[in-house]
Amino acid sequence: MANFPNALENEQQLEELLSRPTEEVVDYFKTLDGDIIFLGIAGKIGPSIARMAKRACQEAGISKRIIGVSRFSNEQEKNQIERYGIETIRGDLLDPEFVKSLPLVKNVIFLAGMKFGAEGNLSLTWAMNTHVPALVAEHYKNSKIVAFSTGCVYPLVKIESGGSIESDKPVALGEYAQSCLGRERMFEYGCLKYGTPVSLIRLNYSVEMRYGVLVDVASKVKNDELVDLSMGYFNVIWQGDMNAMSLLMLAHCSSPANVINITGSETLSVRQVAIEFGKLFGTTPKFTGHEAPTALLSNAALSHNIFGKPKVPTELMIQWIAYWISHENRLLNKQTHFEVRDGKY
Repeated sequence: MANFPNALENEQQLEELLSRPTEEVVDYFKTLDGDIIFLGIAGKIGPSIARMAKRACQEAGISKRIIGVSRFSNEQEKNQIERYGIETIRGDLLDPEFVKSLPLVKNVIFLAGMKFGAEGNLSLTWAMNTHVPALVAEHYKNSKIVAFSTGCVYPLVKIESGGSIESDKPVALGEYAQSCLGRERMFEYGCLKYGTPVSLIRLNYSVEMRYGVLVDVASKVKNDELVDLSMGYFNVIWQGDMNAMSLLMLAHCSSPANVINITGSETLSVRQVAIEFGKLFGTTPKFTGHEAPTALLSNAALSHNIFGKPKVPTELMIQWIAYWISHENRLLNKQTHFEVRDGKY
């Protein structure tokens, strides 16, 4: 746990840590050719990963355009991203003419997509998760593309299996997961048609102080609410670690597309995590349901072999989140719905 604080006091400290580039990222950026554009920068991940790229350029002593694209419904967020030294372009990625107007840079990080409320607006879910990738794959056919996908494209697997690996056949349960598999297929299509180097990141789940599975469990324990054990096990990774690995995936783009799982190395128990939070909060968790013999789990051995294991351990994330919630710091109040077993998010 060296080099990490015992607690995070505020969002400024949190954002600094989430965007702190690793030595590996800085070294890689010294050799990276071309500018970087982040499509869908205004989501949960975008600001910190783009800022990490900007800071890596500064630490590497190089100059690159770091560009963020979004509708920017939140003007304050747009201004904050610009204060990091990131260029912004406002527009709707569902608009083909807007996509065609975007600068043709050599490196693309694709973050756009829809999950929350997906079941309530399925046509928009499919449009965001499949139509937009098709437009982007066409426009950026001569670039390298790292696109975020999800471990939700895998089936539920036995707890003792260690999780799905990249060569396992996707069995997307529910229309959200199906649309995410559609996203992958659109990038794969462009990749094969044009020879575009592509990396597809199957992520589950990214965690920081304001949202994520650990925050969901901690909040329920702190508020004396029932913790659902239906999905009794899960994987997580600290968002800062995920940001670094995702930027390094630019070095591993290929045609056919390179698929990689990014998550932590442990299979975590909802029950045990809740008990740990209970100890830190001085309360006893209340549970409902029971653990099924299967769960949505990913095996990240491949990414760990390439990049090393995540630097922030689970026990430190739990400690940080308990402190954050105890001190009533801001949460995003966006549930991950990790306990869902039928794919309806």
